[in-house]
Amino acid sequence: MPVLEREGAQIWRRRTTRESLVRWFGWFLGTAVFVYCWQIISASTTWFFVWDAPRIADDIWTRATPPKWGYITQLGGPIWDTLNIATLGTLISLCLAVPVAFLAARNTTPSALVIRPIALLIIVSTRSINSLIWALLLIAIIGPGVFAGVVAIAIRSIGFCAKLLYEAIEEIDHSQVEAITATGGSRWQVMAYGIVPQILPAFAGIAVFRWDINIRESTVLGLVGAGGIGLQLSASLNVLAWPQVSLILIVILAAVVISEWVSAKVRGAII
Repeated sequence: MPVLEREGAQIWRRRTTRESLVRWFGWFLGTAVFVYCWQIISASTTWFFVWDAPRIADDIWTRATPPKWGYITQLGGPIWDTLNIATLGTLISLCLAVPVAFLAARNTTPSALVIRPIALLIIVSTRSINSLIWALLLIAIIGPGVFAGVVAIAIRSIGFCAKLLYEAIEEIDHSQVEAITATGGSRWQVMAYGIVPQILPAFAGIAVFRWDINIRESTVLGLVGAGGIGLQLSASLNVLAWPQVSLILIVILAAVVISEWVSAKVRGAII
């Protein structure tokens, strides 16, 4: 903190005059940007609908309650499809993410100049596109249905799993690798006995965590035609069957809560 002298007394200040001016200029610039963005948003917003939103929400709530409990007999198949989409998509992504992670890790990649950048590109490209976008593209290519949802979930999950896994590979204890190498172990033996045992807990945690996320994502893929309970939700919304919509939302909430409980128990047992 700078010290100033005034009439023989020392005055302690937290910042210099220059630092204070820079700080105030930053606040002024941030406020100006916020005001400018707010003006753009306001110009493209129909405020009548915003002010009327509470009345519309109350009207929908009145129409949606009580839920149509008898409709639950038709949701068994769709919710099972949703679970299958999440589970199969996670398994496929793990099978593809493991080799990509080993190719991306600095201590296991065969080539840091060629292969590692390609592996990192795969990780970034699969993570940067949302599963709904993948589902739309795949529906146009292979047609609507559960298979498109499985592939969309799998592609979206590769980058997530591979990124966390290759970071775990780079953080292993290298003394175990050196010990196996010193005994004359081959590259594959080093990987099987020196690296894999150290990353197994991380791999299991990543798999369960991603499965939990995919349960949530797979519930909405049906909105674009990729199967699952989202397809029933889309159909009910199209005909304004609000009691069915509320029941579907309750079922989705229950599925997410159960998957969260299961994943928490599994992660607790692993860790």
